[in-house]
Amino acid sequence: MDTSGHPENTPGTSDGVTTSVLASLAAAARHDHPFPYWRLTTVWPSTVLDALEALPVDPAAMTYAAGRREENNALRVYFDQAHQEAFSVCRRVAAALQDPRVVAAIQTLCGVDLSGTFLRVEYARDTDGFWLEPHTDIGVKRFTLLAPLSRGPEAGDWGTDVYADPKGPPLRLPFVANHATVFVPSERTWHGFARRPIHGVRRSLIVNYVGPEWRARHELCFPDRPVV
Repeated sequence: MDTSGHPENTPGTSDGVTTSVLASLAAAARHDHPFPYWRLTTVWPSTVLDALEALPVDPAAMTYAAGRREENNALRVYFDQAHQEAFSVCRRVAAALQDPRVVAAIQTLCGVDLSGTFLRVEYARDTDGFWLEPHTDIGVKRFTLLAPLSRGPEAGDWGTDVYADPKGPPLRLPFVANHATVFVPSERTWHGFARRPIHGVRRSLIVNYVGPEWRARHELCFPDRPVV
């Protein structure tokens, strides 16, 4: 695959991404309703954001019947070894999120133990008809980061919905490129995406640190190397 003409190959180092992520975590704002979560700003250097949004990974013809991402498992894209080799921005982002300094900052911020976990980064490309039923991400996922990438006048209404309970009214989070929402999954962390128009492609990163029992090893950034 010839990637020489793509913007993710602009100069830069993973350490520059690491510095940006660390600064974003240090300035995170905590919210406690409807469950504890943190909002981050300026997560990535601007050139990295541009490269992430422009990754030449087209949306697939996904089905949206069940309101669960797993119904399209065969079409989902991850920052696995193949994508890291093909696109330098995938490699740089994965390296930054694997960095022990970033992991330590997340543990301090959120009061979570990520010992023995593995990094999983999904590159989501949602199109019109997409929806997610309220769910909690509990179990093998120890930490979740949702990072919008798409920009445009309509993208502001593409944010994740969070709930006090799965049948209650949602609080819609802002969908702002280069911002992120992070939380520690628990039985309280109800979130989803109520069906609404998506004109274009809703691109975002879904970052998880998952336990060693995670079975789909091909989805992991470094399947043989836990973060700490």
